Amino acid sequence: MTPPRIPDEAPTAGWDIHCHTVFSDGTETPQTLAGLAVEKGLHGVAITDHDTSNGWPEMLRACRTAGMPVLLGTEVTADDEGVSVHVLAFLYDPSNPAISGMFRRTREARLGRARRMTQLLAKDFPITWDAVLAQARQGDSTTVGRPHLADALVAAGVYPTRSDAFSGALASSSPYYIPTPSPTTHEVVRAVKAAGGVSVVAHAGDRGRNRHLLTDAQIESLADDGLDGLEVWHRGNGPDQRQRLLAIAHRRGLLVTGGSDWHGSGKPNQLGENLTDDGTVGEIMSRGVPVDRIAGTLDSVSYES
Repeated sequence: MTPPRIPDEAPTAGWDIHCHTVFSDGTETPQTLAGLAVEKGLHGVAITDHDTSNGWPEMLRACRTAGMPVLLGTEVTADDEGVSVHVLAFLYDPSNPAISGMFRRTREARLGRARRMTQLLAKDFPITWDAVLAQARQGDSTTVGRPHLADALVAAGVYPTRSDAFSGALASSSPYYIPTPSPTTHEVVRAVKAAGGVSVVAHAGDRGRNRHLLTDAQIESLADDGLDGLEVWHRGNGPDQRQRLLAIAHRRGLLVTGGSDWHGSGKPNQLGENLTDDGTVGEIMSRGVPVDRIAGTLDSVSYES
C-alpha cells in the first residue's frame, strides 16, 4: 500500500467528515446538513452519528437531492484502559453481524445508562424519563445519551444551554454521572476492519474531554491492529497535540483527517470549521466499501435497534 500523503497544515478546502444529526445528539436533520454543506461550498460531507447507521438512508437521499458528495460513517464509543475514546468508522457494511451486533449492544447500554442517570437526577431536578425521550427527535432510531438529558434539563429551565448542563449536573465529575459502557478500542478497530470499513480515532488530543489522553504507545498499538487514521484537525486538539498526532501519523503512515464535530445548535462548532483534504477522502473511499454498494444493502438492514 502506498503511504498516504500527510498534510502538515489544516486544509482550507475539502470535506467536513465529522457531523451529527437528529439520529444521535445533533439538532438538525440530514436534509439540513446537506443543504448547509452546499451553502458553505464544501466538497463533500459525512454523517457520523453516535453508535448507529440509522441516519444513512435519509442522508443518502438528502445528498443526492442536494448534489452533495457524501461519506457514510459512525462515531463509535470505545474504551482504552480507562480512557474514553471515539472512533470514526467510515464506509463499512452495516449488515455485517459483528459491527451491527456491537452497535446494538452499545445502544442498549447507552439507553440503560441514560435511564439510570435520569433516576439519579430526578431526586434533585425536575426531570423525567418521558421528558428525556421527548428530546429524541427520531424516536427509537435516535441514539439516546447525555445530550438528551441536557436538553431535558434545559427544557425544564434548570440550565440555559446544553453546554451549561454538561458543565454542571452532567459533568463527568458529577455525582449523577455514570460512565458509558463501551467496547474496547481494539474491538472497534477490528470490527470496522472486518466489515470492510475505515477507522479513525477522533479528537485524540482533546484535553477537555479526558483527564488522560491516549498515549503514543496506545495509538501505535491500535495501528498494529489496523487503525487507518487520526483526526488531527479538530477544535479540541491544541497545537502541541496536533504536532504529536502528526508525528505519529508520519511514523505509522496513518491518514490525517479533520472535521467540525458539528451538532447543529447543540454545540458552538461550525460546519466546515475543520476539513479533510480531497486526497485523503479519496484514500478513505478506496479502502472502504463503495457508497453505491452500501446503498444497495440498506433496505435489508434493520433500523429498529
